[in-house]
Amino acid sequence: MAPGAAGVRAGHAAGRYRVQSGLLPGCAGVGRAGARPARRRGAPRAPVGGRRGTGPARPRRGGPVLCRLHPGGADLVWAESVTAKDGTPKTELWRADLAGGAPRLVTADTGWATFANSEYDLVVASGRVYWAASAPGPSPATQVRSVPLGGGPVRVDTEPGTWTLAGWPWLVGSGGGQRGPVRIRDLDSGRTTTVEDRALDRCGPAWCRLFVLSGDAPVRSELMRPDGSDRQTAADNGATPAIGDVAVLDRFEVLSGDSSTIAAAVGGQRLLVYDMKTRQLVAVADAASRVSYRAGVLWWATNAGTNTTWHTLDLRTV
Repeated sequence: MAPGAAGVRAGHAAGRYRVQSGLLPGCAGVGRAGARPARRRGAPRAPVGGRRGTGPARPRRGGPVLCRLHPGGADLVWAESVTAKDGTPKTELWRADLAGGAPRLVTADTGWATFANSEYDLVVASGRVYWAASAPGPSPATQVRSVPLGGGPVRVDTEPGTWTLAGWPWLVGSGGGQRGPVRIRDLDSGRTTTVEDRALDRCGPAWCRLFVLSGDAPVRSELMRPDGSDRQTAADNGATPAIGDVAVLDRFEVLSGDSSTIAAAVGGQRLLVYDMKTRQLVAVADAASRVSYRAGVLWWATNAGTNTTWHTLDLRTV
């Protein structure tokens, strides 16, 4: 189970993978009873099965929420979109101890924060919280902003171009098109690596994702190292990514396949996980919706009539 998980109700095996059904990781349940946060696209709903999540309470102002478990699982850090007194939206960072206690504001000085529903929207490293923000000005530029985990002055470093965080100390940027060269920048060394391939979709520091078209055949999903080595096929049946992050835990590519008859009836798609260690593609669920991933745990919903059940799969235990 994930750190801070609220609990589970049942489980069943899916090949070598054990799927737990019931409540979401506590990261998804951040919120106070009675609060009505707006739901980000692709984000899970906090109350499950009529019960409320056990995450720490937060202010009632509501708004999209995303969160990040501090390494070691002692702290929960999250970003919350709120409405200022003048009616304009802004983003605040909050922190809470999973052992209990009131949440604490880390900073409201977040700039024009840019979040992409990635595990790395917030990165905690060496006692600081990092995030990316759009820099003001006529030319594209990205601010890498950070603040001590306990609060304090915000440090801002500006990088020319459009970048997203991909863990620390990594930035990933594209050449501006949907397909094309991808740049990977190490902020510690200052080195930038450019990955080029006509089929390239997205990269992280360790792996890149590619979509290969061949005539009338279904699209083929492939993975390779940024230097082009260790290229392998994750799926050749037209499956597409179910989450944005590439090869989570440097091992698993999470995909959505064509809807089965069951999935089409209840509104979902086949959920697939490609294991780069065994080079096997495993069907995890037949009719999954609202798929998400954080901190080694994959979760999704299934629907039966008016009932929704959430399932979790701890990929760290595979």
